[in-house]
Amino acid sequence: MSATAAPAATRPVISAWSAVSPYGLGAQALVDGLSSGRSTVAPVDGARWGVPEVPAHLVPGFETRQVLGKKGTRSMDRVTGLAVSVVGGLLDQPEADRERETGERAALVLGTTTGSAESMMDFTRTSLRGEAPFDVDPAVMPNAVMNCAAGQCSIWYGIRGPNTTLAQGRTAGLAALHYSTRLLSSGRAGSVLCTAAEEFSRARYWLERHSRAAEAGDDAEMALGEGAAVLLLQRPDTLSPARPALAEVLAVRTRVATGDRTRPVLEACVASALEAAGARPGDVWAASPSDAPGRLGERERQALTALFGTETVERVPGVGRLGDVSAASSTFQIAFLLATAALSDEAAGRLAVVTSADRDGSLACAVLRLVAP
Repeated sequence: MSATAAPAATRPVISAWSAVSPYGLGAQALVDGLSSGRSTVAPVDGARWGVPEVPAHLVPGFETRQVLGKKGTRSMDRVTGLAVSVVGGLLDQPEADRERETGERAALVLGTTTGSAESMMDFTRTSLRGEAPFDVDPAVMPNAVMNCAAGQCSIWYGIRGPNTTLAQGRTAGLAALHYSTRLLSSGRAGSVLCTAAEEFSRARYWLERHSRAAEAGDDAEMALGEGAAVLLLQRPDTLSPARPALAEVLAVRTRVATGDRTRPVLEACVASALEAAGARPGDVWAASPSDAPGRLGERERQALTALFGTETVERVPGVGRLGDVSAASSTFQIAFLLATAALSDEAAGRLAVVTSADRDGSLACAVLRLVAP
């Protein structure tokens, strides 16, 4: 599949979105939460999660079996439950066309960090503690595989086209967006559910706590968050009146850099994406950084502010209000952008830039053209 930019007439468009977030279930809960500006942070139940009573941004009251029902969810882990729930939220919208959005011509792409670290560690632990290494619960084995969540989404809703999991940390959402556009432009799918999910768990808490301690300048710890977001991508010629275009994906570009090189390389990445989109910095109405913890997030925000100005960078609420949602960050950023643009008379036809930066060095930038609601 060529990464060459598609002609304007065939550039993929985003026609719908949904979310399961610390604001609640569904797109409207996110819109209402952003409008209210309310905080989603609260101390976690230490006994329930096996962690200190630290602040975190959890999806309120989310229990997989209560949300999805008891059938087929006995051994489903949290990240899979979040992913299946968010896809269902989009497919259950009144405007949805199940015939087009599921089936053999529908694809699903999911961005993640590692899948479920909790499931991987639990499965390994039982193997080490059992009388024999194979004394494990076979029902738990699928959860320990990174592509479990994506596979369950497709099985649950009958999505029989390409099914892909991309593990890329904080930039996974934009990697999934890029991959989704290539599936459409190559004709391998008629629609794509572009998804990203991140869970809160004991394993993730301790991994983040110990790994962040080694990062210079990251003394101010960001509370962990969780959730999932999904975008429906289609070719313009397959749109229906019920699902009009919300945004056109003009370009996605990536780079790699760490430390002091992050800011200049990110600026080069943004410049490359704008060039591919045939745009200039002055054309950009909103720019959304991924609010990475510590110095990395500071460098990312400084780069966008230098390119576009403070007003442009602050036009869309920061994804950091959901805490550190890691792999789900950039998909939530796009959801925030679409929610904000829908309430603005000046957004239609304007450009938006979404960037993401991961501490392992991956950088990404997407350029979108907003469409009037």
